[in-house]
Amino acid sequence: MTGMTHKDPINDCFLKACRGEPVSRTPVWLMRQAGRYMAEYRKMRETYPILEMMKNPERAAEVTMQPVRAFDIDAAIIFADILTLLEPMGLQLEFIPGRGPVFHNPVRDTADVLALKTVDPHKQIDFTLDAIRLSRELLENKIPLIGFSGAPFTLACYAVQGGGSKDFDEVRAWMFSSPARWADLMDRLTDAVTEYLLAQIDAGAQALQLFDSWAGCLSVADYERFAAPWTRKIFAALEGKVPTIHFSANGGHLLEQIADMPVSVIGLDWRVSPSQVMERIGTDRVYQGNLDPARLLASDEAALTGAAEVLENLKPAKGHIFNLGHGVIKTTPPERVKLLVDAVHG
Repeated sequence: MTGMTHKDPINDCFLKACRGEPVSRTPVWLMRQAGRYMAEYRKMRETYPILEMMKNPERAAEVTMQPVRAFDIDAAIIFADILTLLEPMGLQLEFIPGRGPVFHNPVRDTADVLALKTVDPHKQIDFTLDAIRLSRELLENKIPLIGFSGAPFTLACYAVQGGGSKDFDEVRAWMFSSPARWADLMDRLTDAVTEYLLAQIDAGAQALQLFDSWAGCLSVADYERFAAPWTRKIFAALEGKVPTIHFSANGGHLLEQIADMPVSVIGLDWRVSPSQVMERIGTDRVYQGNLDPARLLASDEAALTGAAEVLENLKPAKGHIFNLGHGVIKTTPPERVKLLVDAVHG
């Protein structure tokens, strides 16, 4: 497939906001905007398992485009998964209905860490890179495309636990029991994430989001010791290439550490007060967020009043990208998503 142009798209308000430049309207996109709340997606899922959809560039690009066609969003995000990277490293991934992602051979000891393979994303995750190229062609440079990965700490949580958990107690115990072994695991994951994200830029991603979904289970001191150095290293490797976004659910207590990284945009989950965040780390930053996704389940009024509050609260910031404080919930009515997007622009 042909290489992609890196000139700004026709609607560049998302990229401008990322860079802290003035915008004509608050840009809006939503985490998990492509997926299970949309009828078009559910229809595809009747035929194809989720991993098969992600590993087929045409289908992944089609899912990426579904919300673009349905709503006036200011950015698309590639349809992929934060865990795809762990498969070529040697972990056997399966999505089990009712349980979510499960790794059948989790990392349990030093030998397992040493056995992790080096990943060449151009060969082993080429399906996502091809999906990025294809999505860029389908978008016709009208709006930008966001690429992403899980952050090393979150990937380590799944690799060691073997699946999801409420607060990853076993992983934290494993981390505390051997800091050197943990550092080795994090080094390997960091190298893999960095190469993967650089490959996404080469394929045409115009911004990148790092999801550190489970960093919030760490204290500030433990985050600084066991997670932040590796996340910081990734953002340093990406600095100056494309805008970058950091997002952690339940990570409000870590925002000072995140603000200290070379990241363009700080994602806020719905639990934090924007005004308090700006008191702590300042107004001279670009923030993304942070409507409670449950408001979209409640009513039109709950969604609209909540959105108005978020917009008002984040007015003093250098830049604001409107988003939810986590992903779209699967029972969300699509017509309410449209109402929300139009209201933010209005």
